[in-house]
Amino acid sequence: MDTVTHFMNDSLEFYKWSLTIADKRVEHWPMMSSPLPTLGFSCLYLLFLWVGPRYMQSREPFPLRTTLIIYNFSMVLLNFYICKELIIASRAAGYSYLCQPVNYSNDVNEVRIASALWWYYISKGVEFLDTVFFILRKKFNQVSFLHVYHHCTMFILWWIGIKWVPGGQSFFGASINSGIHVLMYLYYGLAAFGPKIQKYLWWKKYLTIIQMIQFHVTIGHAAHSLYMDCPFPAWMQWALIGYAVTFIILFANFYYQTYRRMPGQKASKANGVANGVSRETNGSTKSEAATQENGTKPKKGRAKRD
Repeated sequence: MDTVTHFMNDSLEFYKWSLTIADKRVEHWPMMSSPLPTLGFSCLYLLFLWVGPRYMQSREPFPLRTTLIIYNFSMVLLNFYICKELIIASRAAGYSYLCQPVNYSNDVNEVRIASALWWYYISKGVEFLDTVFFILRKKFNQVSFLHVYHHCTMFILWWIGIKWVPGGQSFFGASINSGIHVLMYLYYGLAAFGPKIQKYLWWKKYLTIIQMIQFHVTIGHAAHSLYMDCPFPAWMQWALIGYAVTFIILFANFYYQTYRRMPGQKASKANGVANGVSRETNGSTKSEAATQENGTKPKKGRAKRD
């Protein structure tokens, strides 16, 4: 018991010390003064993963077509805004794409970058709705380990990123990822219109490939920064490398299950991840799942609720 007490006290002291080197600019921004709101929403998300399927077990699924269309296109706009802000502000600030330390000043472009990264963090919390919609539509098989792992970790890890390094090298990965999310939520939004549109969405497989390229670029970028001793926190670079490696492993398995197994095996083995195409974290699902997950009309007999 003494060991546990000492560990908790040491952890608390370390956290108090870490606050002394946190970015003072974001201290009073929404959700940033304490990790408790972020941890609280993450715990509610995990609780819903347990309660939601039990609640829906004896109920008809909600089609939610209109809701999905509005949600997905809203996410397109949000991610486009984030990507646009990061690109314009980083260019105006003269950022280097190879090595860029964090500038904690109140320069207008630096604050603009920090603000865009804060919105990026918020978007990861909004993406919890992906899982909510799956469960309300009784698409329980879509809530895979990759799906949950991505959503839970991204929201928490980016709170840490915004708290201590809302600028510098952080802009690089967020710019790429938000740009990819524009394409993916565009795919989801179009697919939600139903089969008439879905037959033209031949490019879902390539979203998965783009995702996998993103992870390799992230590792290469961070490794290069470490090699050249870039004055950006090394702990953040190592964390990015380790995190990207986990996604490469999970995505390699996902890609194999979805696109490399025999056609007969795909139907029973492949699991989708998010809105019919997995993102960043999530690659494309099989064709059947994409059709079902993005707006296919409900079978007769199902209650039409929106």
